[in-house]
Amino acid sequence: MSTPGMTTLYARALLIPKRGDGQVPVRRLLLPDTVADPGLLARYAEVCGFRRSDRLPPTFPHIVAFPLAMVLMTKRDFPYRLPGLVHIVNRIEQLRPVAPGEALSYRVEATQPSPHPKGVTFDILAEAEDRDGAVVWRSASTFLRRGSGGSNGANGSSAAKKAPDGGELHEAVDAALSQEWSVPAGIGRRYGAVSGDRNPIHLHPLGAKMFGFPTAIAHGMWTKARSLAALEDVLPDAFAAQVWFRAPVQLPTRVAFRAGEAGPVRPFELNSADGKRHHLYGRIEKVR
Repeated sequence: MSTPGMTTLYARALLIPKRGDGQVPVRRLLLPDTVADPGLLARYAEVCGFRRSDRLPPTFPHIVAFPLAMVLMTKRDFPYRLPGLVHIVNRIEQLRPVAPGEALSYRVEATQPSPHPKGVTFDILAEAEDRDGAVVWRSASTFLRRGSGGSNGANGSSAAKKAPDGGELHEAVDAALSQEWSVPAGIGRRYGAVSGDRNPIHLHPLGAKMFGFPTAIAHGMWTKARSLAALEDVLPDAFAAQVWFRAPVQLPTRVAFRAGEAGPVRPFELNSADGKRHHLYGRIEKVR
C-alpha cells in the first residue's frame, strides 16, 4: 500500500474524533518489496551513530513500518487518540543481518488493549520478511493510554513485562562499557526529519509545552537506536533488544550510557550525566 504523507497523518491524529470504546479493529496493513533509500539510510545512520555499511541498522526497519502504524492509529475507528499516548516499551528482534539493498515486505497490526496500573496498553506489531517469505525482523511497540488502572494492576501487553529474569528494571548495570554523550537541542528535529516522527513534543520547546513538557524531548526510538549504535560492533547476528523507556531526555543535555558484560543477556542503561534521572533500561539477548 501507499501511505498518506506524515503531515496528513498528524493532522488526522489531532483533528479526527475517536469513539473511545476500547476495541481495536482487526486490521493488518502491508507494504511489499521495499528497499531502503540510500540517502535516507545514510542520514539515519549519521543521526543515530551507526557506522557499519554492510547491514541495515537494527532499528531502521522501525521507521519504514512507522507510517503504517500511524495509518492504523489515525483511523476513525481506532479507539485512542495519538496525542497523549506514551511509548513505554519497545522490543526488536533481528533474526539475521539484513543487507542495505534487500527488498523487504512489511506487515503492521495492533493488539487488543490490556489492563495496566496506569490505564491500558496495546502493542503495535511489525514484521519484515524477505523475498523467500522468511521473517527477518519483527518488533512490538507498547503504548500506554493513561486512565483508570486494571483491577489487579497487571499488564498483559506482550512487550511491556518485567525483565526476563523477573528482576527489577532499575537494577544497576556493571559497566563494561561507559560513555557520555552530549545531546543537542536539535536532535528531535534531525531525527524527526529522517524518521517521519514529527510529534511536536520533539521539535521545539513551544510544541513540547503544549503537552506539558518544559522543553523538547528526544524521541524514545532515537535513544534506543543510539544505544544500539554504541554496541554495534559487538551485536550478535541474531538477537532481541528490548528497552523500557523511563524519564524523557529533555533537550539539550548530557547523558551517560552504560552496558554490562557480553553474554547470553547483556543489560544496558541510559541515565542523566549527573545520575539523577533514569532514561532507559535495556537488555540484549541472543536468539537462534
